[in-house]
Amino acid sequence: MTFIFIFKFIALVSLATLVVSQEPNCARNYTVMPGDVCNSICATHNVSTFQLAHVNADKIDAACDNLAVGEALCLGIIGQDCNITTVVNLGDTCDTIAINAGINTTLLLQNNPNINSSTCANIIAGEVLCTADQVFVM
Repeated sequence: MTFIFIFKFIALVSLATLVVSQEPNCARNYTVMPGDVCNSICATHNVSTFQLAHVNADKIDAACDNLAVGEALCLGIIGQDCNITTVVNLGDTCDTIAINAGINTTLLLQNNPNINSSTCANIIAGEVLCTADQVFVM
């Protein structure tokens, strides 16, 4: 009986810690699971790689190699949550991604400020880009 009480107490404390640590203006939340990497989280939950890194800059390093199992991540801020995304494939260019998404390249670059706007040479296969038809990045 004591074991069950202790287990429930620990579970409640863990849940309270998780809830407190989440972004107050967060539109969507996600808890890191074993085996997660940033691009897989992004692709599965329709969040751009930039957005995930930007919103969680206090938790995720530039290489995104420090995810902790059980850590709460915010997937987007209310009013700035792009959930229309495209996963970059080998050989994609900014122009082809924009055309396939039905948007112009300028809008693609506005929503993905991590892309080199003059050459678009820094996109990589597996990266997830916001391809919404409105500006979400402020």
